[in-house]
Amino acid sequence: MKINDNIEKSTALLPLALRLQRGELLAAECPSRSVLKHVTSQWGVLVLMVLLEGTARFSQIRKKVNGVSEKMLAQTLQSLESDGFLNRKSFPVVPPHVEYSLTPMGEEVAAHIGTLADWIESNLPRIMDARSSAD
Repeated sequence: MKINDNIEKSTALLPLALRLQRGELLAAECPSRSVLKHVTSQWGVLVLMVLLEGTARFSQIRKKVNGVSEKMLAQTLQSLESDGFLNRKSFPVVPPHVEYSLTPMGEEVAAHIGTLADWIESNLPRIMDARSSAD
């Protein structure tokens, strides 16, 4: 029996209301997949980690997230904002001044992502050993 078969059987036992509330992440048409993509993308994870430290401007985020292009950072910020994870505050000054911060829901998801990032960092030697063994 495959793992997916077990997941399908255990999910089928859940009440319909709970299944609808949770979503069907493994289903191709499930809208939670796009949220997962935004949150777990390379730049999404890093932006969330930066904003866990507090409010930041676009240029500050770009400086901390070494290697991200302006275009990718802008797209990432827009996606995270549209999902409800970020607040974008624009000040009517010249030059434009925009600040980004986490919403309460953004703080929650960033904490979960932070746990994963911490696990990766603390287990990096084991991961690198596995990589070299695979080569």
